Amino acid sequence: MSRTTVATIHLGALRHNLALIQRTAAPARVMAVVKADAYGHGLERVARALDEQAEAFAVAALGDGLRLRAAGHRQRIAVLSGPDQPGDIAEMQRLGLEAAIHHETQLAWLAEASPRRGRLRVWIKIDSGMHRLGFAPEQVAAVHARLAAMPGVDPQIGLLTHFAESEVFDGAVTRAQIERFNEVTAGLDGPRSLANSAAVLGWPRARADWVRTGGLLYGLSVVDGKSGSDFGFRAAMTLSTRLIAINRIRAGERIGYNGTWTCPEDMPVGVAAIGYGDGYPRSAVAGTPVLVNDRRVPLIGRVSMDLITLDLRDAPAAKVGDRVTLWGAQLPVEVVAAQAGTISYDLTCGMTRRVLFVEDEG
Repeated sequence: MSRTTVATIHLGALRHNLALIQRTAAPARVMAVVKADAYGHGLERVARALDEQAEAFAVAALGDGLRLRAAGHRQRIAVLSGPDQPGDIAEMQRLGLEAAIHHETQLAWLAEASPRRGRLRVWIKIDSGMHRLGFAPEQVAAVHARLAAMPGVDPQIGLLTHFAESEVFDGAVTRAQIERFNEVTAGLDGPRSLANSAAVLGWPRARADWVRTGGLLYGLSVVDGKSGSDFGFRAAMTLSTRLIAINRIRAGERIGYNGTWTCPEDMPVGVAAIGYGDGYPRSAVAGTPVLVNDRRVPLIGRVSMDLITLDLRDAPAAKVGDRVTLWGAQLPVEVVAAQAGTISYDLTCGMTRRVLFVEDEG
């Protein structure tokens, strides 16, 4: 357990966000993406909060599907990377999971699957232009026919793809990917799934039968220069700690490791109990905002493993023990991520084991 560093997970925000996604994407159905420990929010915690509302979950790996089934969740669960080894297929059949199939090797394994454990529901992953995982467009019809002939595969075969830059609304890349996907799947039976979070907002024609939303579920922005709240979503995580010291430092003195920041005048410098050992980004630069109570103040000096230092000249009433908020509803995580040269997903996924997680129903 940490000293005072707390990640508060707002369960009501999760439910609000999923409901907003469902309304926006309708009539498409929604897979709530809970991979990477639900983007750092806690897999079981998020699934439990959404259990009555979520129609399906999507995870990255078999182990996450196992955890969800062990927790009692009966929704459809899609494993977005599919089987990693031959034995995974039998386990997926046993657990009633669904598998994205993206490679010839997986087809060979599936050909040996026995229907006695139940037919495995699969999705053909199509490389429409991201060039990471998936079958080339010219392979798709043949792959679909091969899967349809396999006794261990459910006859309802899904078709999915993933976008490389759907956050660029009306961009040429995503438009080309949609057109390529539609062209190669024309005449093939089965549900379609193209849209991720950004495409739900900016590409209505990509919503198809199922959308797969991760970032929006947690109130995280999917568009540069915007926060989740700009689109009506609520932050599902608040990261906070406490001031543990306030020191009066003289003009000309340097702060922290390697003295990268120099005091321009005699000034109060606060020390807060959080650092990269908790998951706060070491790359956050001087000037990155934090909240002391309700006052924005800038980070100064380098982030260290356990501590950060703050310029408290704009918070003269601050005292030891005051709450320090690193991100949340009043300070979007996207703002901090931009100052650290990264994205919001990276920050929420980066919480370490010494952070105390608490749940807020509100």
